[in-house]
Amino acid sequence: MMKVRGFEPRQREPGGSARKLTGQLSDGMRRRVEDSKATLAQPFKGITTDGAVTPDLFRISEANLDTSEIKDATVTFLNSLDARARGSTTFDLDAKEWRQWSNIHPFLFRHGSMLEELTTAQRHAALAIAQATLSESGFRTARDVMRLNDAIGEITGRREEYGEWVYWMSVMGTPSDTEPWGWQVDGHHLIINCFLLGGQIVTTPMFMGSEPVAIETGKHAGTRVFEQEESNALHLLRSLDSGQRKKAVLSDDLPGDVFTSAFRDNFELQYDGLSYQDLSSPQQTLLLNLTETYINRTRTDQARVKMDEVKQHLDETYFAWMGSPTSDDSVFYYRIHSPVVLIEFDHQRGVALADDVPTRNHIHTIIRTPNGNDYGKDLLRQHRQQSDHSLQ
Repeated sequence: MMKVRGFEPRQREPGGSARKLTGQLSDGMRRRVEDSKATLAQPFKGITTDGAVTPDLFRISEANLDTSEIKDATVTFLNSLDARARGSTTFDLDAKEWRQWSNIHPFLFRHGSMLEELTTAQRHAALAIAQATLSESGFRTARDVMRLNDAIGEITGRREEYGEWVYWMSVMGTPSDTEPWGWQVDGHHLIINCFLLGGQIVTTPMFMGSEPVAIETGKHAGTRVFEQEESNALHLLRSLDSGQRKKAVLSDDLPGDVFTSAFRDNFELQYDGLSYQDLSSPQQTLLLNLTETYINRTRTDQARVKMDEVKQHLDETYFAWMGSPTSDDSVFYYRIHSPVVLIEFDHQRGVALADDVPTRNHIHTIIRTPNGNDYGKDLLRQHRQQSDHSLQ
């Protein structure tokens, strides 16, 4: 049986289903908010190894994919909203809200349309955008994260904070077949940023997590997330010999969270761990399979394009691990890091649940595009240079 933490009860503000944080933030949370605001004020650079962006990694492609289904779903969603709701949902393509996603609390830094306040038809229209962008398994994982967010509300009784529909949908720019635009869903344990330019798609940063990761009772009984992300990594780690493991394992202790979560757009993270070149051929296949577990969250054609990009930089790809692989309930952190992809996984301490040490029941994952192309920003820069938009 899951043991929950004791909480000071918070009351929901009266008035429909609208949720609003009541009471004062703790000193620690207030400092975190101020630090986050200061970070957002810095110009975007992207994840790098040393503060310098490696140039010429990304190209505007002529082999465009058909993204009309995503555009059409977004137009349908926007048309379902009244003028006021549409105004709070749409943002300029360069809006600061792109980088203002957060997992720290459902009521901080939020923007866009909250799904809970929409009609059932509008909710389904919003979800159709994500469904058109993600693969079948990726969309199922996203929906299961939302269901587990509802389950933790059931378990804790904190319905003022947790729920299946406590997520915000935003649209950046104008949906188009040729011009750049994007969309974002933001909420507890689920953040997807999607940038589109013609037939190219960038779906990072993509943060997915859950507490709990599995539920056996209640209306969402049988829901489970991140099983492959966990088991495939253990399979790879346990295949390493002692010399390889010595290189791969950076620490017996976990870092506490993924390194490149919210407000870490310009984080510097050196390559570390075991090089792809130091793996045997079967182990290299295991590493590619683990990478595909994450990349395959996006639709099949886009995942194929991204994996081709990843494979061009395998000689610069590293696998790093923290924690122990010794037992079936071991907790750990790992990452896959190259010039064009950064994947992180971490077992967490309890927040809603009373687990004072990391457990398998609270997981954070993130996918990033290093060297300036999170949010598709490097593609957008190139597009504007080629189109001379800056001169118009």
